[in-house]
Order: sequence, then C-alpha cells, then structure tokens
Amino acid sequence: MPFPKYIPDAPPEETKSQFDKDLKDLHLIYDYNAQNVETGEPEKWRYEMWFFSPERIVYKIHGGPMAGRVNFQSAAYQCIRPGELWQCNWLEETGTICSLVYDIPQKRITTMLGFSQGHWEKAEEAHGDKRNSKDLERWRKLAEIGKQTDRILLSEQAKMVDIFHGKGDLEPISGKEETL
Repeated sequence: MPFPKYIPDAPPEETKSQFDKDLKDLHLIYDYNAQNVETGEPEKWRYEMWFFSPERIVYKIHGGPMAGRVNFQSAAYQCIRPGELWQCNWLEETGTICSLVYDIPQKRITTMLGFSQGHWEKAEEAHGDKRNSKDLERWRKLAEIGKQTDRILLSEQAKMVDIFHGKGDLEPISGKEETL
C-alpha cells in the first residue's frame, strides 16, 4: 500500500470551498512572547505566514533562534469551525513537525512544534531559503541527527501584528515545487 501524504476527514471540495472563504491568500504577521534561549531574557519571535493555497504555505521567520529561515511547504489544512478555527500541519525537511491553529475571531495563533534534534541544536544551519539548493541539502542533513523521539516540543501562542491578503514581502511560489 502506498504511503499517504494526508488523509482528510472532510471531502476535498468542502475543505477547499471553506479554505477559499477563510484563508485563501491570507498573510499573517505575528509575534510570540518568548525568552532568549541563551540569556532567558524576554524577546519577541516574529513569524510571517502566507496561506498560499489549500496545499501550500509560505513563511519567513524574523525573530528567535530560527530567524533567517525562509520556506514553503506542502500543508494539510483542517477546518475545525468554519469562519473561526483552522489547523495547518506540515513536516519540514529538517524533520521538524509543525502544527498551527489559527483562531480567526481572536486573532491568535497557537502552535506545537516538534523540533528534530538537528534542527534545534544546530539552529544556525536551519537558516536560509529552500530555493537555495545548498540550504535545502543542509536542512535535510539536520533530519539525520538523533532519532524520532529526540525532539524538543515547543507549544506557544502568538498575537497578530498584521493581517492582509497577498504575498507582502514574501517570494511567491508556483505551487509545483518539490516538497515533502
């Protein structure tokens, strides 16, 4: 049996229709209130997420230990409550598992990240842009460090800084690029 990428619980046309209403081409800029991993001092970790299509996300990280990372990924979207709550999940080339819940009325992002050991311990090597083949090759090697249970789980909530439609400063993708 072939290994499935994603098995939706709702018919694809129903999910896509609601995605088009709630998320299509939506661009979010949000801040996590966090602590500097070295000093423990409070700091903001700014993230930028573009819900590019019902199958893809595009994002850039501006603050925190992963600042300088630009990526796009295949994503599995799940509508929890139409017009209010969506979940978006994806797997990084580094082996990191990402799950994001967007609360539309509260303008809040809740995430759970399962950083691979390589991604967390070698954060600087996880910086770069997937469009650069050397960066992508380096990211893939980070996934080989440790084993599946060697993860850092990080659960955070972020507040919106800006919400708009369109690419903003992010570089668009065709939607046909190779992803996991």
